[in-house]
Amino acid sequence: MSIKEFAVRNEIQTDPLLIDIADYALDYVIKSDEAYRIAQHVLLDSIGSGILALRFPECTKLLGPIVPGAFLQGGARVPGTRFELDPVHAAFNIGCMIRWLDYNDTWLAAEWGHPSDNLGSILATADYISRSRIQEGKSPLTIKDVLTAAIKAHEIQGVLALENSLNRVGLDHVLFVKIASTAVITVMLGGSREQVLNALSNAWLDGGSLRTYRHAPNTGSRKSWAAGDATSRAVRLALMALNGEMGYATALSADNWGFQDVLFKGNNLVLGRSLGSYVMENVLFKVSFPAEFHAQTAVECAFALHESVKRRLAEIDRITLTTHQSAIRIIDKTGPLHNPADRDHCLQYMVAIGLLFGTLTAEHYEDETAADPRIDELRSKMAVIEDERYSEDYLDSEKRSIANAVQIHFKDGTHTEKIVCEYPIGHRRRRAEGLPKVLEKYESHLLTRFPRKKTSEILQLCTDFDRLSETPVHQLMNMLVI
Repeated sequence: MSIKEFAVRNEIQTDPLLIDIADYALDYVIKSDEAYRIAQHVLLDSIGSGILALRFPECTKLLGPIVPGAFLQGGARVPGTRFELDPVHAAFNIGCMIRWLDYNDTWLAAEWGHPSDNLGSILATADYISRSRIQEGKSPLTIKDVLTAAIKAHEIQGVLALENSLNRVGLDHVLFVKIASTAVITVMLGGSREQVLNALSNAWLDGGSLRTYRHAPNTGSRKSWAAGDATSRAVRLALMALNGEMGYATALSADNWGFQDVLFKGNNLVLGRSLGSYVMENVLFKVSFPAEFHAQTAVECAFALHESVKRRLAEIDRITLTTHQSAIRIIDKTGPLHNPADRDHCLQYMVAIGLLFGTLTAEHYEDETAADPRIDELRSKMAVIEDERYSEDYLDSEKRSIANAVQIHFKDGTHTEKIVCEYPIGHRRRRAEGLPKVLEKYESHLLTRFPRKKTSEILQLCTDFDRLSETPVHQLMNMLVI
């Protein structure tokens, strides 16, 4: 039964939000050259972040077929490996890799998230479709198709996040990943409007996972595979819709039983602006180091102070961290930090690393570094305070700042200057400075997995926008097989 037939039979109207998302995913034509240019960098940055994650056994233990030996010849490939999997589980693998180190792009609004998480489903599905089409003598998808899907997934997730705060009701942001991926994947698979609506309604009916695993005392590694799980579920729901599975017209608005009443405290879900290409154009890159984005500018401040304090650590009396309300809610942590997932979401820990070492890498979150007693000693001297202007500018759609400031006070009454950073290097306002560094980051991450000659070949393709856009998806994925 189609969602339209369901609505007519039950004399109800399909939820407008379902229609808006489906129509956008199906029909909107991306005209922004800037969005495509940024999408190219997002794709490379996401692949690179995933490749780097392969250095960490806690990530790789989750990869491969869901059941030992359940490979699919001609299936979707997982970059940096030799796995060929069904697209559902390939999406989990790729999504898990991209998100593992908290090093892919970020979107900050009423709800936070990482829109490039959607590339788990997009790359897996695109590779599977392309390889299947080649076997049938048809034309494969191109990377331009991947970039288009990425722009639309970014937009759906990011615009939903503008005014719908899942964290306020205890739900995790990966729900919006699942919604965005479900829409674009159903379209990539050739779904009709009714099938997109059917798949979307089922994605909302799934509800969302709790944020428990992102917060003390339960912070854990699930936060690093939750997005992969969401993208995997999206591909499954899309395939079910194409196989004729029905939809539910008022999945959001049904009295008592709809998403809004059950999980959103009776509030209506809204789109904060018309769907276009705004999110991709404004998305934030983590350029120089892996850190929860609300702390990125604070770490830049700590780097700036490193030389002036590294020989005076014993003289420090207190450290003032001035920040915005969202950072206080998410990453202001005191007390023991039990694992890397805990540490990379602790403002004080990240600032301490920056002050001590003048750099921050994924390895700094591991137990070996965390055992350094100087880190907790510095943390104990930190006071976190809110600057209301920082909080206001964070929510200002024309600014979208992520401001932090750090100042060191010494026992003799002297102090450093107050180092302020309002826009991180990955911000739209710093694109000229940031985008070349995104490519440097991509190259360095490729070199952790591929020989220099092959890395050079991949870079020559990936940094040429026109050539990359025309490249069949399966050819790029071929290059990323180890």
